[in-house]
Amino acid sequence: MPFSHHSHSGQFCEGHARDSLEEIVLTAISKGMHTFALTEHMPRHDQDRYPEEEEAGATLASALENEAAYFKEAVRLREKYGSRIALPIGFECDWIRPESLELIERSIQSYAFDFFVGSVHHVHTIPIDYDHAFYQQARDKAGGTDERLFEDYFDAQLAMLQATKPPVVGHFDLIRLKSDDPDGGFKHLPGVWDRIERNLDYVASYGATLELNLASLRKGMSEPYPQAEICEAALKKGIKFCLSDDSHGIDQVALNYHRCLPFLQRVGIGSLTFFNHSTGSGNSTDERFPALRSEQMSLAEVEKHTFWKSCEV
Repeated sequence: MPFSHHSHSGQFCEGHARDSLEEIVLTAISKGMHTFALTEHMPRHDQDRYPEEEEAGATLASALENEAAYFKEAVRLREKYGSRIALPIGFECDWIRPESLELIERSIQSYAFDFFVGSVHHVHTIPIDYDHAFYQQARDKAGGTDERLFEDYFDAQLAMLQATKPPVVGHFDLIRLKSDDPDGGFKHLPGVWDRIERNLDYVASYGATLELNLASLRKGMSEPYPQAEICEAALKKGIKFCLSDDSHGIDQVALNYHRCLPFLQRVGIGSLTFFNHSTGSGNSTDERFPALRSEQMSLAEVEKHTFWKSCEV
């Protein structure tokens, strides 16, 4: 697919990603991509530092400085390369506790972002996709089973959705990454599936776009986030999809995209949404992001895109 709506760079996500933001943009251009959204992580409170951030002495103050530098560089790159590739500028939110809303709203109000990706990486304030040790801590706090943790994750996701109404909902079922059965389904867990249906209903209620995130494939899973059964449920509710590589360096830009077409065909996703920054007024119904423009491309059109000529398989 010629689109990505979720990406990170080593320049502004130090210790978690690689390569400069400009190198990543140039890689997307070299691959013939149509749209490549820039979405570095938002600042987090000091008690929510990851181990490598603590070692580096990162603070909320330094994270706020990093965000300012990121937005400035992103705008420069859009001005420099915008005639060659669409570069909507956003951020990825981290919903950890209700107080996270303060920082999310600060980012929206401080910079002219085009959109943001709404994500949950923590349950009970513990990271659930960092490593198995943290995942086990979160599972123990949830009651000791994957099922209980899944339920708590989707409850946290609903809180994030209701509080922030993200235009794009990121890696919807990320919680399965470190679980005992990452490729297992959810329908056999009634309490979990009911929460999934509930959250999808809320996504549909305000017209958000659900991200198809291919990072799961490079992490050893067989299907994107969200997996097929969730995509099928979302389609029945009229939810639209966009595509993301969730790249963390030039080697991950458009990685595994050749594996996505068969998945889209099998699930029945007939078109993809893509975003751009409008220099005039966009067509966004979200007053927070007046410059956002969204369009649809049919799967038949996607299959004919020149991107595939340079796509590495």
